[in-house]
Amino acid sequence: MAPSNDQAPDTKPGFAFSDCPDDVAVSFEFFPPKGPKGAETLRKTAAQLEGYSPDFVSVTYGAGGSTQDTTLATVAELNERPALNVASHLTCVGASKDTVHQVAEQFLERGITRIVALRGDGGPPGTPFEPHPEGYRNAAELVAGLQKVADFDISVAAYPEVHPDAVSAEADIDNLKRKLDAGANRAITQFFFRPEAFFRFRDKAVAAGITAPIIPGILPVSNFKSAKKFAQSCGAQVPASMEKLFTGLDDDAQLRTNVATTLAAEFCGQLYAGGVRDFHFYTLNRAEITSGVCHLLGRRLTSAAPAPEKETA
Repeated sequence: MAPSNDQAPDTKPGFAFSDCPDDVAVSFEFFPPKGPKGAETLRKTAAQLEGYSPDFVSVTYGAGGSTQDTTLATVAELNERPALNVASHLTCVGASKDTVHQVAEQFLERGITRIVALRGDGGPPGTPFEPHPEGYRNAAELVAGLQKVADFDISVAAYPEVHPDAVSAEADIDNLKRKLDAGANRAITQFFFRPEAFFRFRDKAVAAGITAPIIPGILPVSNFKSAKKFAQSCGAQVPASMEKLFTGLDDDAQLRTNVATTLAAEFCGQLYAGGVRDFHFYTLNRAEITSGVCHLLGRRLTSAAPAPEKETA
């Protein structure tokens, strides 16, 4: 792992997209679609991004298991494309241990052996988490329980800018270590927009004895207002420079897409210059921006795929 400091590495001249070696790994997150149109959009997106040979793709699991059925259906459909290496999210909110195990066994029946294990949120931001009386109390317990069901490949969440429920940054790192020590294979971070936040977090994790891979979660932003609102709910800081770049683009979808692609690629370039080689993209079920960033990072399509839908929101 490359050394880092509190300042984001400069992409000029330390990183040039034209010189980027082919040593970047990517993965993608999708969410269960709503309705036939959303399902078709996801199919096109998955087909497009499959061409970048992802390490895996993940499918989210709604709050309190609210999308359990659609998550299972989406995972099953995507799993028909073996090259995607599908993983399903799984939370323990509002569920007993037996219920969690039953869901995990349903994944196994569909050939899914990869899981993103999350505690989940108890409700709107600020709502205290209350474990089910017969359920797992946290993600570390969930990981340990899943390992007793089967030898799952498990990813867990990490928070470069500290989980909103954590009493301190140190406690948050300790919680991450417990999840990894319980049997998780890697951590994927919440999205963030300041490279230095990731480098500081990575250094603290290493100092705490964490050796498992920590993969940065990248949110390509095309709708700045929505992204800013989402960031506020999870404690991610949004640089003023980002807001300035999107000012005046509300009615120009194509220019927003161009700006978003450039911004996300430069952001990944800064992370690359700091030693990062694995990137997890929160795609929002759209391929255009993520495809552009992958290309600029040196990934090349390995197979023909249909063009993605234009992003308009």
